[in-house]
Amino acid sequence: MIGMRGRWRPALAVLSAAALLMTGCAKSEDEPGGSPTADTSAAAQTTKSADAGGSTCTLQQFGGQKVDLKTATVGFSQSEKEANPFRIAETQSIKDEAAKLGIPASNLKLTNADSKFDKQITDVSTLLDQGVQLLIVAPLNSDGWDSVFQKAAQKKVPIVTIDRKINAKHCTDYLTFIGSDFYEQGKRAADKMAKALNNAGTVAILLGAPGNNVTTLRTNGFKDQIAKVAPNIKIEFEQTGQFSREEGQKVAEQLLQSKPNINGIYAENDEMALGAITALKGASKKAGDVKIVTIDGTKGAVQGIVDGWIFSVIESNPRFGPLAFGAAQKFFNGEAIPENIIISDREYDASNAQSDLGLAY
Repeated sequence: MIGMRGRWRPALAVLSAAALLMTGCAKSEDEPGGSPTADTSAAAQTTKSADAGGSTCTLQQFGGQKVDLKTATVGFSQSEKEANPFRIAETQSIKDEAAKLGIPASNLKLTNADSKFDKQITDVSTLLDQGVQLLIVAPLNSDGWDSVFQKAAQKKVPIVTIDRKINAKHCTDYLTFIGSDFYEQGKRAADKMAKALNNAGTVAILLGAPGNNVTTLRTNGFKDQIAKVAPNIKIEFEQTGQFSREEGQKVAEQLLQSKPNINGIYAENDEMALGAITALKGASKKAGDVKIVTIDGTKGAVQGIVDGWIFSVIESNPRFGPLAFGAAQKFFNGEAIPENIIISDREYDASNAQSDLGLAY
């Protein structure tokens, strides 16, 4: 198990229609893959049904002070270099929503850990020392945050985590997690791979970075679903590509040397898939020779479907700004915030990649 103490399945929480309006999110159709009904420059996100076992957190429970976000100092800690379209869109969404709320640019403190966990811990600690009243964190790893929690708890600063979940105590260490159901993404990717290979063949997995719940859940979801729906598909290769295009290419090159007749590649993000395409071209493979299923929803990957290199893309929506600030505003207004706010994501394949390319980021 990579980076996790057992399998974490998120307690799904739902925002009310009023909350969705308040956060400025466009409501999608209920089923994954549904077309958005509003401008996709906003989040175009909808949330799933509530799990009765999920807890909530209020300002009174947390013990903090009411904050006016328009005059607040807000810190955002980005985990990875913004060469990845997901990270670019994620940071821009935070900036855009802060500006929409009227938060002065000088009050939005931005840091980037450049994929170095020690640096991210230092970054967040520095933001707390600078007097931020709200922290939005895109964690690099799921564990190792104890020193940050202790300092944030002393200062009564709520932490909203996005994209990756931190293994911590709700309403004490963090306010809420906002992101996709990564296990479900893995299952959906498996369904697409089963369809691409007609339920039989050999598959390689380009694993994401170790030490976070995204990699663990996308892997487990894929493997569990393949075993269930397509037991004649055999997983013959697994290696981390670190969520990087360059590493994805290197790993795919190694794969094609050891398993030249591999039928499918499951890449746990689009950057690794695009690196794999470069490796396939270098090995004189033609588009469609190896079926690729990936997760993210970047323009490059969706274009890969149009060009025939990628079979399907499961979206992982990075536009967290409206939901993150919306949840914080509700919290400071005294309302109860769910432990997890889980997004429903669309998917792309040959049926909609050309027409929906503009929805990708």
